Amino acid sequence: MKQRISLTLLALAFSAICCKGSGGTVSPPPNPPGPVATDVAFWLTNPDRSSLFQKQNVSLLFKETANAFPTITVDDTQSFQGIDGFGYTLTGGSATLINSLSPAKQDALLKELFLWDSTFIGVSYLRVSIGASDLSASTFSYNDLPAGQTDPTLAQFSISKEQTDLIPVLKKIVALNPNIKILGSPWSAPVWMKTNNDFKGGSLKPEYYSVYAKYFVKYIQAMKAEGITIDAITPQNEPLHGGNNPSMVMQAAEQAAFIRDHLGPAFQAAGINTKIITYDHNADRPDYPADILKDAGARQFVDGSAFHLYGGPITALTQLHDAYPDKHIYFTEQWVGGPGNFAGDLKWHVGTLIIGATRNWSRNVLEWNLAADANYKPHTEGGCTTCLGALTIGTDVLRNVAYYIIAHASKFVRPGSVRIASDITSQLENVAFKTPDGKKVLIVLNNGNAPQTFNIRYNGKTVTTDLVNGAVGTYVW
Repeated sequence: MKQRISLTLLALAFSAICCKGSGGTVSPPPNPPGPVATDVAFWLTNPDRSSLFQKQNVSLLFKETANAFPTITVDDTQSFQGIDGFGYTLTGGSATLINSLSPAKQDALLKELFLWDSTFIGVSYLRVSIGASDLSASTFSYNDLPAGQTDPTLAQFSISKEQTDLIPVLKKIVALNPNIKILGSPWSAPVWMKTNNDFKGGSLKPEYYSVYAKYFVKYIQAMKAEGITIDAITPQNEPLHGGNNPSMVMQAAEQAAFIRDHLGPAFQAAGINTKIITYDHNADRPDYPADILKDAGARQFVDGSAFHLYGGPITALTQLHDAYPDKHIYFTEQWVGGPGNFAGDLKWHVGTLIIGATRNWSRNVLEWNLAADANYKPHTEGGCTTCLGALTIGTDVLRNVAYYIIAHASKFVRPGSVRIASDITSQLENVAFKTPDGKKVLIVLNNGNAPQTFNIRYNGKTVTTDLVNGAVGTYVW
């Protein structure tokens, strides 16, 4: 008996020693739950940030039984436009900040952004500025000269100012994703080509139209020599906005003449296949790209039209598509104003752009500026002072709302995907795609004021899921 009591006391003492921590005795941690059986993979972002683009360990099984919940029906027998990708503008300032990171941090961040296996988000489309944008540290072009000088042969053309940050970062991105699509857009021509000899405002002098066309040719060739393929260009960023720094005004008739008589023929003569995309400004003026597409001479060189949404409705994209269904639609810029409202920005950008732009025929969705610092820098004097990057880069890298907005599409809706039919019910805004490997992707926003349980129906079977109000879910099967 004494021996049994002693053994018992010894066991209790051993238990107390083994299990005692700073908070006293504790139970051993439970085994983590294993993956559940599921037909549908589900990634979730909640407006309160309790889930930030996290894969959910829930069982979503397709069943033949019906219920009374609202139902989104996905139909891959109906298909619409192809998808080129989702991403950001890699501004000069973004490149500078990324290039300032330690090699290990930079490598990890670029993999996170541009690979798409594991936990990476698979950015597949980038926009870059041809010369400076307003989110560069200073204004510059690739042919800057002392006042009063001109260079009609472009003998002094050089992209050397991009060798410090942009080109090194782009080379690393291309190494990670050789098929990434890159769109180039100028904020201004070299000032000696302009009516006001200034980076801000002014217009391109007609006598320099052919020279400026050769400037684009030289740019594309110079980037190609660096191993960087420019998939498309727009002749001018925001051609109706001359108040930015830099900026340049280019009316529709001027852009039509530039494309028809100079840029298109220059590309043709140089054997350049880079797409020419017109407009690149707000949806309140679909007449601008329409006027260019009405011009048969210009239209033959134009792949499509690009839009921003600082004015006008997203449905204007469909208006232009219906008038010129053989020409593509692109969505190339939208900012998040700092400091931002995570819940409100998530809802608006996913609903209006990721869902709205693609349901209105856009082949891509690009958020403005990939990265800024905590003070929204760098930017030019007179440039955007409150543009919140998808990333805030300082000592650490912070992920902001635009990171998650794009991730919900970019990781799964790979280039070559096709939008397919899906219906909208009970304020459950959504868009569906079929990927090149045959998977279906459904992005859903609960745009209502209350949590919602709902069904996803495909091929006669139904799976039931739920989203709180303001939440975004991506479903893949």
